[in-house]
Amino acid sequence: MKFAGQQLRMGAAAIALGVTLAACGQAAQAPGGTAHADLGIGHVHGLGVDPADGILYVAGHYGLFKITSPTAATRVADRDQDHMGFTIMGPKTFLASGHPSAEDASAERPPHLGLIKSTDSGLTWKTISEDGSADFHSIQPAGDNLYAYDSQTSKVWRSIDGGTSWTQGTEEKVIDLGASAERTSRIYATTPDGLKVSEDGGLNYIDLTKAPLLSHIDVLPGEVIVGAGADGQIHTSQDSGKTWSATGKLPAQAAAFTAVDRQRLLAALEDGTVLQSKNGGETFTTAFSPTD
Repeated sequence: MKFAGQQLRMGAAAIALGVTLAACGQAAQAPGGTAHADLGIGHVHGLGVDPADGILYVAGHYGLFKITSPTAATRVADRDQDHMGFTIMGPKTFLASGHPSAEDASAERPPHLGLIKSTDSGLTWKTISEDGSADFHSIQPAGDNLYAYDSQTSKVWRSIDGGTSWTQGTEEKVIDLGASAERTSRIYATTPDGLKVSEDGGLNYIDLTKAPLLSHIDVLPGEVIVGAGADGQIHTSQDSGKTWSATGKLPAQAAAFTAVDRQRLLAALEDGTVLQSKNGGETFTTAFSPTD
């Protein structure tokens, strides 16, 4: 009976992850917002801290936001462009994908931005590749390699030239990606079926059967994996996913998650609240709370 109950809980969590994956896809079909109504941040797609100044950024369905206080967020460049797959690469250097703003959306403008890059903390963006075709929901650097999961092909793409050109892996339902500079051909993927790893850049995957069911992961130096479970539990592996330990727990499933380092973790909830841990996930405090 205990085993059956565990299987039931795992099944329910997998369904929740599947719903999360579907919800992201649906959100992607409605870029921008309206030209006259401020709809706030919307669903949070990514989080990051700019090492240039330590400022927290929230990438949402209705723009990129700079958090200026626990209750205040400023939309960068007053642009309501939808930022998917948001990743901070270095000081003032951001990568993203997504969909055009309300002002840019038109019958002639393709709905997908491909890979875009900013070198001024999101004030301006330049198209790198795949404009109009790719919709990258997760972007993950790994040394000289860059990985991205494209929702249109359901494949992890790999680039060795900063995203200018790509090779595509096999089809897989991916929620989030994790990789490190130490093993550039190894990519971890959270899926509704569990955590998987590819040793050849996304061409083939194997199941990490001892891993908890995770919605999001990050890989830190030393091949330390930090992830948020489908139930909000924070899990850590020190040995590439062979064994795991649990620390604290989020109040709900994460909508976005980032490990800045081993101690500082960031997580966004479905209502736009951003939580922060400074002790490796043991406890969380509110970094930002949206107001009505």
